[in-house]
Amino acid sequence: MDFVHEPKHSGGAGLVLTHGAGGNANAPLLIAVAEAFCEAGVLVHRYNLPFRQKRPGGPPHPSGAAADRAGLREAVLEMRGKVSGKLYLGGHSYGGRQATMLAAEEPGLVDGLLLLSYPLHPPGHPEKSRTAHFPELRTPAVFVHGTRDDFGSTDEMRAALTLIPAPAELVSLEGAAHDLKKGRFDVIGTLRQRILGF
Repeated sequence: MDFVHEPKHSGGAGLVLTHGAGGNANAPLLIAVAEAFCEAGVLVHRYNLPFRQKRPGGPPHPSGAAADRAGLREAVLEMRGKVSGKLYLGGHSYGGRQATMLAAEEPGLVDGLLLLSYPLHPPGHPEKSRTAHFPELRTPAVFVHGTRDDFGSTDEMRAALTLIPAPAELVSLEGAAHDLKKGRFDVIGTLRQRILGF
Protein backbone atom coordinates (compact mmCIF):
# COMPACT_ATOMS: atom_id res chain seq x y z
CA MET A 1 0.00 0.00 0.00
CA ASP A 2 1.22 3.48 -0.85
CA PHE A 3 0.45 6.74 0.88
CA VAL A 4 -0.12 10.27 -0.43
CA HIS A 5 0.30 13.46 1.60
CA GLU A 6 -1.85 16.27 0.20
CA PRO A 7 -0.69 19.76 1.21
CA LYS A 8 -3.28 22.33 2.31
CA HIS A 9 -1.64 24.94 0.14
CA SER A 10 0.20 23.40 -2.79
CA GLY A 11 3.26 25.03 -4.26
CA GLY A 12 2.99 22.81 -7.32
CA ALA A 13 5.96 20.58 -6.47
CA GLY A 14 5.94 16.83 -5.87
CA LEU A 15 8.12 14.25 -4.15
CA VAL A 16 8.18 10.47 -4.57
CA LEU A 17 9.81 8.96 -1.50
CA THR A 18 10.76 5.34 -0.96
CA HIS A 19 12.26 3.09 1.68
CA GLY A 20 15.32 1.01 2.48
CA ALA A 21 15.95 -2.71 2.10
CA GLY A 22 14.59 -3.65 5.50
CA GLY A 23 11.65 -1.26 5.65
CA ASN A 24 8.56 -0.08 3.85
CA ALA A 25 6.69 3.12 3.10
CA ASN A 26 5.51 3.28 6.72
CA ALA A 27 9.03 3.76 8.08
CA PRO A 28 8.95 6.55 10.71
CA LEU A 29 11.72 8.44 8.92
CA LEU A 30 9.77 8.49 5.66
CA ILE A 31 6.60 9.60 7.42
CA ALA A 32 8.44 12.44 9.16
CA VAL A 33 10.13 13.59 5.95
CA ALA A 34 6.87 13.36 4.00
CA GLU A 35 5.02 15.43 6.61
CA ALA A 36 7.74 18.09 6.59
CA PHE A 37 7.59 18.44 2.82
CA CYS A 38 3.80 18.38 2.83
CA GLU A 39 3.70 21.22 5.35
CA ALA A 40 5.91 23.16 2.93
CA GLY A 41 3.35 22.73 0.14
CA VAL A 42 4.79 19.65 -1.58
CA LEU A 43 2.60 16.75 -2.69
CA VAL A 44 4.31 13.59 -1.38
CA HIS A 45 3.87 9.96 -2.39
CA ARG A 46 5.42 7.41 -0.01
CA TYR A 47 6.01 4.44 -2.29
CA ASN A 48 6.50 0.75 -1.55
CA LEU A 49 9.01 -0.72 -3.98
CA PRO A 50 7.94 -3.82 -5.98
CA PHE A 51 9.98 -6.20 -3.83
CA ARG A 52 8.08 -4.98 -0.75
CA GLN A 53 4.75 -5.15 -2.55
CA LYS A 54 5.42 -8.86 -3.10
CA ARG A 55 6.21 -9.71 0.51
CA PRO A 56 5.93 -7.90 3.85
CA GLY A 57 9.44 -8.67 5.09
CA GLY A 58 12.93 -9.59 4.04
CA PRO A 59 15.54 -7.80 1.93
CA PRO A 60 15.39 -7.36 -1.84
CA HIS A 61 17.17 -9.82 -4.11
CA PRO A 62 19.75 -8.29 -6.50
CA SER A 63 17.90 -9.83 -9.43
CA GLY A 64 14.88 -7.67 -8.62
CA ALA A 65 16.66 -4.30 -8.67
CA ALA A 66 15.62 -3.52 -12.26
CA ALA A 67 12.00 -4.25 -11.41
CA ASP A 68 12.25 -1.98 -8.37
CA ARG A 69 13.53 0.85 -10.59
CA ALA A 70 10.76 0.20 -13.12
CA GLY A 71 8.17 0.49 -10.37
CA LEU A 72 9.80 3.65 -9.08
CA ARG A 73 9.72 5.09 -12.59
CA GLU A 74 5.99 4.39 -12.85
CA ALA A 75 5.41 6.16 -9.54
CA VAL A 76 7.38 9.17 -10.80
CA LEU A 77 5.43 9.34 -14.06
CA GLU A 78 2.15 9.08 -12.15
CA MET A 79 3.22 11.92 -9.88
CA ARG A 80 4.33 13.97 -12.90
CA GLY A 81 0.70 14.03 -14.02
CA LYS A 82 -0.40 15.48 -10.68
CA VAL A 83 2.00 18.39 -10.23
CA SER A 84 2.63 21.58 -12.13
CA GLY A 85 6.03 22.36 -10.64
CA LYS A 86 9.26 20.57 -9.92
CA LEU A 87 9.30 16.87 -9.18
CA TYR A 88 11.77 15.28 -6.77
CA LEU A 89 12.67 11.68 -6.09
CA GLY A 90 14.02 10.48 -2.79
CA GLY A 91 14.77 7.39 -0.82
CA HIS A 92 16.39 5.94 2.24
CA SER A 93 19.39 3.63 1.78
CA TYR A 94 18.48 0.99 -0.86
CA GLY A 95 15.61 3.17 -2.07
CA GLY A 96 17.96 6.09 -2.53
CA ARG A 97 20.43 3.93 -4.41
CA GLN A 98 17.73 2.80 -6.82
CA ALA A 99 16.62 6.42 -7.20
CA THR A 100 20.13 7.51 -8.22
CA MET A 101 20.47 4.60 -10.64
CA LEU A 102 17.11 5.44 -12.23
CA ALA A 103 18.07 9.11 -12.56
CA ALA A 104 21.41 8.13 -14.12
CA GLU A 105 19.59 5.91 -16.61
CA GLU A 106 17.02 8.60 -17.45
CA PRO A 107 18.41 12.13 -17.16
CA GLY A 108 15.62 14.67 -16.84
CA LEU A 109 13.14 12.23 -15.32
CA VAL A 110 13.11 14.28 -12.11
CA ASP A 111 14.35 17.72 -11.12
CA GLY A 112 16.24 16.70 -8.00
CA LEU A 113 17.17 13.84 -5.70
CA LEU A 114 16.97 13.52 -1.92
CA LEU A 115 19.17 10.68 -0.66
CA LEU A 116 18.88 9.66 2.97
CA SER A 117 21.80 7.50 4.17
CA TYR A 118 23.04 6.51 0.72
CA PRO A 119 24.59 3.00 1.12
CA LEU A 120 28.02 3.80 -0.28
CA HIS A 121 29.30 0.28 0.40
CA PRO A 122 28.36 -2.74 2.57
CA PRO A 123 29.48 -2.28 6.19
CA GLY A 124 33.12 -3.27 6.55
CA HIS A 125 33.69 -3.55 2.81
CA PRO A 126 34.74 -0.16 1.42
CA GLU A 127 36.20 -1.92 -1.63
CA LYS A 128 32.66 -2.80 -2.77
CA SER A 129 31.73 0.73 -3.77
CA ARG A 130 28.26 1.46 -5.14
CA THR A 131 29.21 4.51 -7.18
CA ALA A 132 29.79 3.11 -10.69
CA HIS A 133 26.80 5.09 -12.01
CA PHE A 134 27.70 8.39 -10.30
CA PRO A 135 29.57 9.80 -13.34
CA GLU A 136 26.33 9.41 -15.35
CA LEU A 137 24.21 11.26 -12.80
CA ARG A 138 23.06 14.58 -14.26
CA THR A 139 20.39 15.35 -11.66
CA PRO A 140 21.06 17.73 -8.73
CA ALA A 141 21.18 15.77 -5.49
CA VAL A 142 21.23 16.32 -1.75
CA PHE A 143 22.76 13.53 0.34
CA VAL A 144 21.79 13.43 4.03
CA HIS A 145 24.33 11.31 5.89
CA GLY A 146 25.10 10.55 9.52
CA THR A 147 28.63 10.70 10.87
CA ARG A 148 28.16 7.25 12.44
CA ASP A 149 26.82 5.55 9.31
CA ASP A 150 28.68 2.26 8.79
CA PHE A 151 27.67 2.15 5.11
CA GLY A 152 30.16 4.95 4.45
CA SER A 153 31.93 7.69 6.36
CA THR A 154 31.32 11.35 5.65
CA ASP A 155 34.83 11.61 4.19
CA GLU A 156 34.04 8.71 1.85
CA MET A 157 30.78 10.41 0.88
CA ARG A 158 32.53 13.69 0.12
CA ALA A 159 34.98 11.86 -2.13
CA ALA A 160 32.19 9.94 -3.86
CA LEU A 161 30.22 13.11 -4.59
CA THR A 162 33.12 14.46 -6.64
CA LEU A 163 32.27 11.75 -9.19
CA ILE A 164 28.88 13.35 -9.86
CA PRO A 165 28.92 15.98 -12.64
CA ALA A 166 25.65 17.55 -11.43
CA PRO A 167 25.41 19.74 -8.32
CA ALA A 168 25.64 17.45 -5.28
CA GLU A 169 25.46 18.58 -1.66
CA LEU A 170 26.29 16.59 1.46
CA VAL A 171 24.32 17.38 4.61
CA SER A 172 26.18 15.77 7.50
CA LEU A 173 24.28 14.91 10.68
CA GLU A 174 26.57 14.69 13.70
CA GLY A 175 26.12 11.48 15.69
CA ALA A 176 23.53 9.93 13.37
CA ALA A 177 23.73 6.30 12.29
CA HIS A 178 22.29 4.72 9.14
CA ASP A 179 18.71 4.86 10.42
CA LEU A 180 18.92 8.64 11.03
CA LYS A 181 16.88 8.32 14.20
CA LYS A 182 16.50 11.50 16.15
CA GLY A 183 18.93 11.99 18.97
CA ARG A 184 21.52 14.69 19.35
CA PHE A 185 20.40 16.19 16.06
CA ASP A 186 17.16 17.17 14.37
CA VAL A 187 16.74 15.48 10.99
CA ILE A 188 13.53 17.27 10.11
CA GLY A 189 14.86 20.62 11.27
CA THR A 190 17.85 20.13 8.99
CA LEU A 191 15.57 19.23 6.09
CA ARG A 192 13.52 22.36 6.63
CA GLN A 193 16.58 24.59 6.72
CA ARG A 194 18.76 23.06 4.06
CA ILE A 195 16.64 21.10 1.59
CA LEU A 196 13.09 22.36 1.23
CA GLY A 197 14.30 25.21 -0.96
CA PHE A 198 16.30 23.10 -3.37
